[in-house]
Amino acid sequence: MEALSRPIINHRGAEFHRFYEQLIEKAKKLFTTEGDVVILSSSGTGGVEAAVQNLIRPGDKAVVPVFGEFSERLADLLEFAGGSAVRVAAAYGDAPSIAEIEDTFRRNKDAKALFVVYNETSTGVAFRQLKQAGEIASANGAFFVVDAISNFAGDELPVDHYGVDICITGSQKCLAAPPGLALLSIGRRARKSIEENRRSSLYFDISRYLRYLERKETPFTPCLPLFYALDEAINMIFEEGLANRIVRHKRCSDALYEAFEILGLQLFAKRQVRSTTVIAVEQPENVSGKQFRETLDEKFGISVAGGFAELSDKLFRVGCMGQVNREHVLSTLAAISSALSMLGFENPKEAALGAAEEKLKGL
Repeated sequence: MEALSRPIINHRGAEFHRFYEQLIEKAKKLFTTEGDVVILSSSGTGGVEAAVQNLIRPGDKAVVPVFGEFSERLADLLEFAGGSAVRVAAAYGDAPSIAEIEDTFRRNKDAKALFVVYNETSTGVAFRQLKQAGEIASANGAFFVVDAISNFAGDELPVDHYGVDICITGSQKCLAAPPGLALLSIGRRARKSIEENRRSSLYFDISRYLRYLERKETPFTPCLPLFYALDEAINMIFEEGLANRIVRHKRCSDALYEAFEILGLQLFAKRQVRSTTVIAVEQPENVSGKQFRETLDEKFGISVAGGFAELSDKLFRVGCMGQVNREHVLSTLAAISSALSMLGFENPKEAALGAAEEKLKGL
């Protein structure tokens, strides 16, 4: 918040050049990449669309594991760009297997890319075999693109080590900055393809951003206060240590998962694919999802999300990202337990809090 209030400077001037160069270097370190990083003044969805529009030409084929709302949208974006999305579908609450993706490439040897949503926000499912997916893409000469919007810097993702050609994230999730920025890491192979291909977007033309990066500028007016906030958020991550931050996210989510089970709640995602940063919980029978969320908000000042589309009143989803800590976890659990009791779903609050406390020792 303090960084947001810094004075606006000339984004074509020397002061911005120094600031932007340092910000990009920090972002590259965060992505653990030797490639380039571009920052767009847009939502995370804008970053995903930029990746699609710059890599995919009409007639290109791309493989997309589909297991929730955001992976469905990604497949749609590929088709909007004139490409063909080869969907590898899984039931909501699960993720496609590596064997299914490998078999899909076997049957689609002309696929240009593999696009994977690392963390499916709508269902609380994480695609846990990311490195293996990158190996499959590489073996088939395909680009590997990862949407890590809702878990980057909260889950392990060494971009170069996993063979990721383009990785996308947003400022407002695990980076814990305000919303409004998308960050993309661009590997050398992806950069070469982007620069050689005809672009179908002006604002999202990544090659333009890369050219301006050499001048330490953005091609269009950046949202400067958000750049300041992002810079401070990355500083805070390095002060904590990225590895420590990932461990903190994992321990907080472990505490939430165990406590919810003790409360008698059903978890939506299968155990082996559970997200670290979005915990999806089935709404108890005879408890209105809308009434539950309103009670949490009005009585306890705690906000949780419902599900998407047909899951809107069947799930509630708890965010576990950014600055989440012991206090957040325990206060959220206490509020959820109390709200459920008020609505007729009796539960062992003290046992759940005790189990969470045990998981959170030392945090």
